[in-house]
Amino acid sequence: MDRIKRLSYEVLDEHKSKFGEDFAENKKALDQISIVRSKGLKNEISGYITKFIKKEIREEKAKQARIDASKAEQQVVEQSEIEITKDSVVEEETEIVEATEATEATSEEVLSETVEETTE
Repeated sequence: MDRIKRLSYEVLDEHKSKFGEDFAENKKALDQISIVRSKGLKNEISGYITKFIKKEIREEKAKQARIDASKAEQQVVEQSEIEITKDSVVEEETEIVEATEATEATSEEVLSETVEETTE
């Protein structure tokens, strides 16, 4: 197995772009690149290259999915922060309006008491 891996990596280092996920296509590409007299060895190298390429593609898709999920999660957090900010602004405005109304009511009471005292 070490020999197959070593030979596969040597071929992939120089000619990775010629290989894909299809075993038969990889076997033809291997024939064009090198001379392997043993049919069994050629099949094992092509099989290992196919397995390696498929694994790389699968890992790349998983990595991209994790990145997309992270971005989506970050957007949700940002959206909730915006909503919290909006809620706190609304609460502050409500408190200001209530304070203003209370101040106005107090002012009206003071004015009415003042008017009552002056009329007496």
